[in-house]
Amino acid sequence: MTDPLVVFTPSGKRGRFPVGTPVLTAARQLGVDIDSVCGGRALCGRCQVEVGEGSFAKHGLASTAAHLDAITATEMRFDEKKGLPAGRRLACQALLRGDVVIDVPQESQVHKQVVRKRAEARAIALDPVLRLHYVEVAEPDMHEARGDFERLKEALEAQWGLSELTIDLPTLRAVQPKLRQGGWRLTAVVHDQKRIIATRPGFHDKAYGIATDIGSTTIAAHLCDLLTGEVLASAGMMNPQIRFGEDLMSRVSYVMMNPGGEKELTETVRGTLNALMAQLAAEALIDANDIFELVFVGNPVMHHLLLGIDPTELGGAPFALATDSAIELYGTEVGMTAVNDSARVYVLPCIAGHVGADTAGVLLSEGPHLQDETMLVVDVGTNAEIVLGNRHRLLACSSPTGPAFEGAQLTSGQRAAPGAIERVRIDRETLEPRFKIIGTDYWSNEDGFAAATRRIGVTGICGSGIIEAVGEMFLAGLIDADGVIDGGLAPRTPRLVQEGRTWTWVLQAGEPEIRITQTDIRAIQLAKAALHAGCRLLMDHLGIDKVDRIRLAGAFGSHIDPLYALLLGLVPDCALAHVSAAGNAAGTGARIALLNVQARREIEALVRRIEKIETAIEPRFQEHFVAAMAIPHKTAATPELAKAITLPVPKRSSTTGDARSRRRAPRA
Repeated sequence: MTDPLVVFTPSGKRGRFPVGTPVLTAARQLGVDIDSVCGGRALCGRCQVEVGEGSFAKHGLASTAAHLDAITATEMRFDEKKGLPAGRRLACQALLRGDVVIDVPQESQVHKQVVRKRAEARAIALDPVLRLHYVEVAEPDMHEARGDFERLKEALEAQWGLSELTIDLPTLRAVQPKLRQGGWRLTAVVHDQKRIIATRPGFHDKAYGIATDIGSTTIAAHLCDLLTGEVLASAGMMNPQIRFGEDLMSRVSYVMMNPGGEKELTETVRGTLNALMAQLAAEALIDANDIFELVFVGNPVMHHLLLGIDPTELGGAPFALATDSAIELYGTEVGMTAVNDSARVYVLPCIAGHVGADTAGVLLSEGPHLQDETMLVVDVGTNAEIVLGNRHRLLACSSPTGPAFEGAQLTSGQRAAPGAIERVRIDRETLEPRFKIIGTDYWSNEDGFAAATRRIGVTGICGSGIIEAVGEMFLAGLIDADGVIDGGLAPRTPRLVQEGRTWTWVLQAGEPEIRITQTDIRAIQLAKAALHAGCRLLMDHLGIDKVDRIRLAGAFGSHIDPLYALLLGLVPDCALAHVSAAGNAAGTGARIALLNVQARREIEALVRRIEKIETAIEPRFQEHFVAAMAIPHKTAATPELAKAITLPVPKRSSTTGDARSRRRAPRA
């Protein structure tokens, strides 16, 4: 009699196997993607499959009347303890009896797709570097002198096909007691199919990892289940290094001026990382001792300080990195004490002296190297990292924008926090403003605003707020294209106040008074000009005059209204529909590297072919910078912006108020 034919969907793989063959065994021999931690012992329940019903003529099957044997007592016990959905079988228990179609649901696939919930959702193939393997190990025998570790290795090879495994000494010390505690049953935590980094007595199916973006201002981390890809908890903290300096170069200067200062900075950031990881474990109600994998991204200075490397060389030309390669080590080597002692660390590679592992994370997240269209990716911060290109060619640079975009060094500026003004609109006729603050959905002119903000109050203006405020002032004619506040409009509004030879605009009177001064506007112009000039420089090298798509990454970039980014000229002209926020793309890239080992190889290869442009030595940077000081730009045409908004008629003088600005209805 012909052996039964089994067809697996959605892969389409098929083959004939003897009657009584477990479905899981058939799947493994055909290379079908079915998950299993327990090795076919009906403990983990990850190998659930569905048996096809109906007509299967297209698969070449005559009948499915006797496709599998009856549900087993083992499956019934599993159903009682953990639940088995109707129509599901455990592939390790179901035995072939006849021709059959087996569907492997997504949650039972090893390389299942985890979709990130964001504006442009993208699937992440789950293929972590770390895996759990449950084995049954032969007991020691007086007649066969073999060490416990050697018998463990033999079991892993026989039951999982893993060969030539190594183990570190602390983990080796625990093998004997754990084998006996588990009754010669043990779960091995295997890293990269090469090294046993931990063991658990008996069956264990808990393994977690944390992806972390170490920013100069904030640190954001995501706790993920390595077996499902699910994000269990996310948290962020301010980077405590701020007390050593607002921006990166201030911190490098602190190290230069204070011998041993790099150790202070390193200990500070490591302490915060440990606190953040402990917080994530507590929020997710998991045992932190089951956190085995850590991935970090960060700019070059943060990268070096995490590793305990003196960042002094990054403080001046030629901005030499100690290393630009990806790094793999143990968590204990970088002071990570809040997780398992054997946890492994992966740090993404850096690209250049001021284009770090965070940009590598952005590349993994946004994938410009996979696109036919030309994409401009800008990670906006105190130091903007810029990448331009497509699958044929990629260029990268950094541009010193300074802290103004984060509200620092502005008269009423502050970081994004409850109470900070984040959106602004100005009436074109009355010149009266209305605004929104972080913490409420009410506009300042709406009923309910006062009650909603009574507790938090209006405390200042953050980066996205100052961008919209300056843009609205330009559209309302309060400033001209050169950024000069027009004092000639003072008779129309009491909000214009003269201070010496310049003018100030009062966004909110009272306590506290929120003011935008001429100096504030200049600070924004300097920052946006540096950013725009970096973009233009890369466009020059690529030989293009226009980009197809722009992605704004980073905490600040994600909160900028794309219209105002184009209006102020932060980025080159582009179709408004093609300018969008990427969220914390660096953190998402770290999560991709955490959940997919092939992504690590991908980014390691990619950074080697990126062309690095150093803005400090490029002769055209200053030319681009000067032209970009104007709003939106002194010389570059903005046809795409003109399609989205009616720009003000150019003024004849920055001191007269006879020009009128017109614009389409403002977006709420």
